[in-house]
Amino acid sequence: MFDLLARSWRRPSAIADLCFSADGSTVAFTSVDGTLALAAIADQESPESRIRVSGDLGQTTIRPRERPPVPLIASAGFGDGDAPLASHLDSSFLIGTAAGKVVHLTADGEVAETQIKIEGPIVAIDHSAATAMTAISDGRDVFLSSNLGDVTKLESGATSSTDALAFSPGGRRLACGLGNGLSIWAVEGPASLIRDFAFPARPTSIRWSGDGAWLASGLETGGFALINIADGLSGIISGFPSPVRTVCWSQPANALLASGAFRIAGWSMIAPPLEGESAGALETGRAGLVLVETLAAHPEKKLVAAGYADGRITVAQIGGRDELLVRHLGSGVTALAWSGDGRHLAAGMVDGTAAIITFPAQMFK
Repeated sequence: MFDLLARSWRRPSAIADLCFSADGSTVAFTSVDGTLALAAIADQESPESRIRVSGDLGQTTIRPRERPPVPLIASAGFGDGDAPLASHLDSSFLIGTAAGKVVHLTADGEVAETQIKIEGPIVAIDHSAATAMTAISDGRDVFLSSNLGDVTKLESGATSSTDALAFSPGGRRLACGLGNGLSIWAVEGPASLIRDFAFPARPTSIRWSGDGAWLASGLETGGFALINIADGLSGIISGFPSPVRTVCWSQPANALLASGAFRIAGWSMIAPPLEGESAGALETGRAGLVLVETLAAHPEKKLVAAGYADGRITVAQIGGRDELLVRHLGSGVTALAWSGDGRHLAAGMVDGTAAIITFPAQMFK
């Protein structure tokens, strides 16, 4: 299925992260060598154009591609390691560089500097389209900029690492990893600290629920943290055999999902797992002997894509055992993301493979 539905390219080093543009027209892939590459979603040989239905039996088939996909637009390196990125405006991106600058990257690969500049390399970045505000971190301090203009530092008094950032859906709050913990700031007007949370390990990822009512944070060891924003209650969901690199939310299923186990780990938010990991547990997909490395929830359907350490990619119904095998084996999967319309699944692999898997409309009815 991967060979029929996917366009794939090979980068010089492992894919570290990927991001769809806000309008869904472009995907940016970052690599661990500090370079970045852009792929257009538009495809002259889309799967729909290659579908054939036999007249006698009514059997549907997809013919293979006749031409290779259009090459990626590759950038120069932005640093010695993977460059943090965020979508900006319709089809462009913001990139944090090792030189402490935020640069603007268009869909055709044009790079322009912004006014955002700090001392030291930028290790994390996020942008809120709702408020036109950008947050960056140098690994110790967090800085805010409105409309890519003047830069102000959050006066947190922290001396520990800060390398995970995430704006709430409306952009009015900012969550920052803070050593072995996390802080939430109100950033509408002068920034002010709302609450600090202590965790048993360092946060590696932060994800808000779509309504901004919950926040989940993958931890370097020991599972992930879950926070109820309204009342400040928090809990640690532990018992994972591997670090939880990815947490994601499914609005259609009202569910929370996490990597780091030998199957897709999920919970219904009707019964949030604050009182223990068995509350609201959803058995999703099939258990196996290979770890789930990364996950991405479908934006419109009760589906989740999973990438495994052995290169497998599956799509499963949340709360069901059945799963669609998209990619059988290969290099380990490092990143997954759906386009906003749920038609395209972008994937990155350890061997530098960057891919866009396009699903025919009739596949997920």
